[in-house]
Amino acid sequence: MRSVTVLAPAKLNLTLDVTGTRPDGYHTLDMIMQAVSLRERVTLRRSRGLSLSLPGSRVPANEHNTAYKAALAFFHGTGLLAGAAITVEKHVPVRAGMAGGSADAAAVLVGLNELYGARLSAAELCALGAQVGADVPFSIVGGTARVTGVGDILEPLKPCPPCFFTVCMPAGGISTPQAYARYDRIGTDVRPDSAAAAAAIARGDLAGLCAQMKNALEYSSASAATKPICETLRAHGALAALMTGSGAAVFGVFADEAPAQAAKAALLRVYPQCWVLRPEAKGARVVGRG
Repeated sequence: MRSVTVLAPAKLNLTLDVTGTRPDGYHTLDMIMQAVSLRERVTLRRSRGLSLSLPGSRVPANEHNTAYKAALAFFHGTGLLAGAAITVEKHVPVRAGMAGGSADAAAVLVGLNELYGARLSAAELCALGAQVGADVPFSIVGGTARVTGVGDILEPLKPCPPCFFTVCMPAGGISTPQAYARYDRIGTDVRPDSAAAAAAIARGDLAGLCAQMKNALEYSSASAATKPICETLRAHGALAALMTGSGAAVFGVFADEAPAQAAKAALLRVYPQCWVLRPEAKGARVVGRG
């Protein structure tokens, strides 16, 4: 095998609560995370050295990139004296709160595991992923999960009830560190109940789940677009509308596709990027071998 191709889905936060701050400054969280059908495509080829290419993207292809960091973590963790030429086709927007960078890292770990026959378990891959970023373990596992700690504790849940997500990305992204710093200054009165949301998922109760959907960071993101996007989504019948992660992407939940598509069409008149997505049952997965 000389190459592998991996698809890795973006994520949405159906709930996000900040439960505390650790001595090292990291925030502890309680979230319901959902993989969705907007995917990064990563190709890895055997190579003596390590290289990274992101054609058509403005994301720097250097040692600070999560894909590059993931490759280093894999080779260090396995002790393999090998390399890879990594090509990332970006489809998930940057600074959106949709874990595009984490999806890239997850794809690299899953892909290298396959390319070199390392036979690492999902748990071992997640442990390596946690060294790269808090959302990487979820991006490896995918599906629907309750995520706590700093993003490192995953409790897989039953699949999300069938639905459609209309996702809108404003022109400007949000800095995650800045969003948390603002949260520390102003706080929030938004407190989602992730346990109740998980119970609604277990019942297959979409309306019950949507009733619990909140994001404690929504008012500390400083994105002026969040409120008008939510208003448009609700005007088209969204059962819930909220920001994902630390922003800037905003999404609405619809039981049927037609109103979801109508909301997308309305939002595209103002905002540059919108999608209608479905829940995704898996995380990063190999789809091609060469």
